[in-house]
Amino acid sequence: MGLNLAQKIIKEHLVSGEMVAGKEISIRIDQTLTQDSTGTMAYLQFEAIGIPRVKTKKSVAYIDHNTLQAGFENADDHKYIQTVASKHGVYFSKPGNGICHQVQLERFGVPGMTLLGSDSHTPTGGGIGMLAIGAGGLDVAVAMGGGPYYLMMPKVCKVVLNGKLKPWVSAKDIILEVLRVLTVKGGVGKVIEYAGEGIKSLTVPERATITNMGAELGATTSVFPSDEVTKEFLKAQGREQDWVELQPDTDAEYDEVVEIDLDKLEPMAAKPHSPDNVAKISEIGKIKVDQVAIGSCTNSSFMDMMKVAKVLKGKTVHPDVSLVIAPGSKQVLTMLAENGALADMVSAGARILESACGPCIGMGQAPASDAVSLRTFNRNFEGRSGTASAKVYLVSPEVAAASALAGVLIDPRELGEAPDVSMPSEFVINDNLVVAPAAECADVEVVRGPNIKPFPVNKELTEKVEGKVLIKVGDNITTDHIMPSNAKLLPYRSNVPYLAEFCLTPCDPEFPKRAKENGGGFIIGGSNYGQGSSREHAALAPLQLGVKAVITKSFARIHMANLINSGIIPMTFANEADYDEVENGDELVLENAIEQIKGASELVLKNKTKNKDIKVKVALSDRQVEMILAGGLLNYTRKQNG
Repeated sequence: MGLNLAQKIIKEHLVSGEMVAGKEISIRIDQTLTQDSTGTMAYLQFEAIGIPRVKTKKSVAYIDHNTLQAGFENADDHKYIQTVASKHGVYFSKPGNGICHQVQLERFGVPGMTLLGSDSHTPTGGGIGMLAIGAGGLDVAVAMGGGPYYLMMPKVCKVVLNGKLKPWVSAKDIILEVLRVLTVKGGVGKVIEYAGEGIKSLTVPERATITNMGAELGATTSVFPSDEVTKEFLKAQGREQDWVELQPDTDAEYDEVVEIDLDKLEPMAAKPHSPDNVAKISEIGKIKVDQVAIGSCTNSSFMDMMKVAKVLKGKTVHPDVSLVIAPGSKQVLTMLAENGALADMVSAGARILESACGPCIGMGQAPASDAVSLRTFNRNFEGRSGTASAKVYLVSPEVAAASALAGVLIDPRELGEAPDVSMPSEFVINDNLVVAPAAECADVEVVRGPNIKPFPVNKELTEKVEGKVLIKVGDNITTDHIMPSNAKLLPYRSNVPYLAEFCLTPCDPEFPKRAKENGGGFIIGGSNYGQGSSREHAALAPLQLGVKAVITKSFARIHMANLINSGIIPMTFANEADYDEVENGDELVLENAIEQIKGASELVLKNKTKNKDIKVKVALSDRQVEMILAGGLLNYTRKQNG
């Protein structure tokens, strides 16, 4: 039996375990990336591990999230990241150089390598043939120190792309169709591997759009083969030497196969408030649009921007629409400026933002009350835009530009002939905003601003775990709910004690106060708890408040890993009907906790208030059991290192 592409890369990097779906494996990590929203915590944790210099082939620290410097906090964090990166062997991408995933694809991504990033959209690298995985900052810190990354061996779902896209239909429509078919839970425990004749007509940036939004499927990652298309992209980036051909074996087997006919697709949108709430533009109708935002790590490539510029050229944005555009990198912005496309955008009435994440993460450009905002981004969770009442639709750059002119959501095919945009044979290469690390660690003093506070570290598991149910929430609770990520709170990402005061407040404003008054306790959740961003603050803030365990119907992958890393026990109801029986304020206790955690995957939790036993499951590997017993990954790592 031959190997598929995901299995080939995993086999090449396998450190421990068997390549059997559902079994824990560990893999060697070649590259890491961090960004400034999660990076401060990752480097604080790396320092705590005590390894003087990173052991990866390349690690890069990006500044792309907290670029709005309304106070000293963000600038202080940037200075900390730059100095700690220089001291420990990490390359530093300065503010303005671009969004981490866009720049990583352009300048550093290598087919066949593994990439671990403290951002959930790290799978963007799969567009260039990498096995690129999003994780919590502590996992990335361990990988920078030379430790392997542990995960459950994923199943592999083959998505066969047949045919070719018609004019005005884009890569964004492909991934929206995949989301429509598989849903936001359909990729859990899987790698999505793309194949078929249709991939030959997709450029690397188009492939990266698809792998980027694969994060919304809940997938471990997504990956395309490395072929002649990949080679041409790397050649245009002056990196042809990095190319290797990577293809699955002809007799490769897959756990699941999905087929999509590209020639049958038409422009689509994800309606509020979920990336899988997908419908055709023609079905949604011409709803009035108030704001259009084009950019993000999903759709900010040179080709995306050129299509937008050609649609806008010589025209004027509708008077009722605010159009903002953020090119994904300095490379993209430079090329747009040099060829006149930037002037076409500005002349049409677009507001040009810096090359950063910006409105995608709620950092500015919040829509008006009750506004309809079309965005080329990857997530449209309720309130993520910064305006709770806004209705956010996820669309392609072509739909966004056409609708900005019309003032209503329209099918861009109404504009007639589609713009002709092709990949450049050469990109403008200027890496002067990437700062190489110091040659000697001792030469660098790490600068820490007053906003950088120690992060919470758990204690060893006790024989009895008890407390009250502090909050009960429903299905699809995102990390935005658990630890809000708006423009006011983002500057405090290195100050967990402050952030904890806002933990789960979108669900219940009294949660932090109640948690502190009760000395911590339990969180009860529904299905897919913790979907969305990889931010480990969604585990660290509950830890700060004394949360001992989270009991749900099911977890999103990265958040569950982050809970384990923090020493918080992730439990699922053995019988989902028991979810309905548990109420706020119930007193729960796990007796003989150490023995139960060590001994079985199914535990007995006592509801003292209702005098009832609840059976819960803990899907932990032997290593994760030891992590929970130790009080988290940091304690476990220190213990392993003596």
